[in-house]
Amino acid sequence: MFTNGVFDLLHPGHVRYLSDARALGDALIVGVNSDRSVRAYKGPARPITPDVERAELLASLRSVDAVTVFDEDTPHALITAVQPDVLVKGADWGPENIVGRDVVEARGGAVVRVALAEDFSSTRLIDRVRGADQ
Repeated sequence: MFTNGVFDLLHPGHVRYLSDARALGDALIVGVNSDRSVRAYKGPARPITPDVERAELLASLRSVDAVTVFDEDTPHALITAVQPDVLVKGADWGPENIVGRDVVEARGGAVVRVALAEDFSSTRLIDRVRGADQ
C-alpha cells in the first residue's frame, strides 16, 4: 500500500489515518512532500517541520513500513515507480483528483479513500499556536 502527504505537524488525525491505511494490507509506504513541494502547495510559510524530520517521525510509527521524500509537485512519478496494489488517500480527496489512480487501477489495483478523524488539522494547529483562532 502507498499513501502520501505533507504530515507537517504530526497529530492524532495523521496517526489514525496511517493506522487505518496500514490495516488494508501487509505493508505501508508513505511518500512525504519535500520542503520545496510543500512551499509550492501551501505557501512560503510552510512547512514548519523540515522534510527529513517529518520522514523520521513517520518512520517511527508502527503502522509505517517505509518512508520516502519526493520533490515533485505530485507523487505520480513515485507511485509509478512503487507500483502499489493499493493507493490510500483521505476521504476529503475526490476520486477523480487522486494522483496516481490511473497507475494503480491500470494494473488492477485499488484506490481506497479513508475517513479522516474530525477536528485534527496541521493548519488549524498552526493557527492555534500563532493565536489566529482567538
